Amino acid sequence: MSYFDNNATCPLYPIARESLVSALDEAWQNPSSPYRRSARVYALLEAAREKMAGALKCDAQEIIFNSGATEGNNAVFAWAKTLSDEDSCVLVSRTEHPSVIESAKASFGTKIIWLEVDENGVVSCEQLEKLLREQKVSLVAIMAANNETGVVAPVKEIGSLCRSFGVKWLCDATQWIGELSATELPAADFLVGSAHKFGGPKGVGFLRLSSSVGDFHSARGGEQEEGRRGGTSNYPAIAAMCDVLSFLDQNELAEVNSRVAWREAFEERLLKTIPGLVINSSEATRLWNTVSLRMPSQENTRWLRKLDKEGFEVSTGSACSTGSEEPSHVLSAQGLMAEVARRTIRISSGWLTTEGEWVALADAIEKIWHGFSGDGGDAFHIISV
Repeated sequence: MSYFDNNATCPLYPIARESLVSALDEAWQNPSSPYRRSARVYALLEAAREKMAGALKCDAQEIIFNSGATEGNNAVFAWAKTLSDEDSCVLVSRTEHPSVIESAKASFGTKIIWLEVDENGVVSCEQLEKLLREQKVSLVAIMAANNETGVVAPVKEIGSLCRSFGVKWLCDATQWIGELSATELPAADFLVGSAHKFGGPKGVGFLRLSSSVGDFHSARGGEQEEGRRGGTSNYPAIAAMCDVLSFLDQNELAEVNSRVAWREAFEERLLKTIPGLVINSSEATRLWNTVSLRMPSQENTRWLRKLDKEGFEVSTGSACSTGSEEPSHVLSAQGLMAEVARRTIRISSGWLTTEGEWVALADAIEKIWHGFSGDGGDAFHIISV
């Protein structure tokens, strides 16, 4: 099978596997316990924190280790709620991950103002500035890169606006990290990420706090993470996450240009050979690994089943929305009708993907297209919307 669903999760990097297994064998003790072997694990934990801080270009004390971006997003909205009054609101992009949207709804209910995006999925900085001037805003939530379309947000402009108005910004960087350099991430007040999206293990991630954030607690209990997140530290998983992030920034991302060329060749070929096919968000800056393909006809679930039989694993969009009968909220926010959104498949490559696999995937899509077209009673009715 060829795996093209890396935005949902990706395989472990060898360096992450080595770190994980080594720590499980040799540094499994609880770092909060009082004896010498635990003190050694605690020292290793803090060394890992320093390594992550180096990759993210921040102070080590700004890093909170947790279970991943979903936990981080929930914690930030819960924190923002405690500091808000009846006149406060939060500004949330319509194309955020479900963990942001649902957290915002749970904490702020009707006090959410949705930030619109254009037809390419790019958030409106003009609307953001207008609302920051007119409203009493507790928090802004805009992701760095979209998990469904790969659209990269104008992070420098967003950061500049939030700083100028003194408003805290939550930036979900889950899809950015591993595809673009972590050192180029914005200096957001809250930055979240999940290790399994960039070659680390599942169930571990981080929340980076800026020094401007005061008293913050994401989970009360013990004094782990300086009292900001209780719970026994999962050092083996943390070590694997920090090692792979450091490795990526020093090595793997140097190959991005060639990988962009593979994706572009794939897109150009299909646009020429399949009438009515559309690349969603094609005019926006996108991650090198992500293609949101709007098929000429047939629901995306049919395409997925056919591609699976041909040996290719792709998705319809966010794995967190699998099973939902609703069309993608991301594509709906971009103005696509429900029927059109349901014809979109998401293709996301990863560090193991080869140029040959991109070519083979294009072959398979063309084969399926011709099969559908030749199926008399189930032929394509091409819709260009």
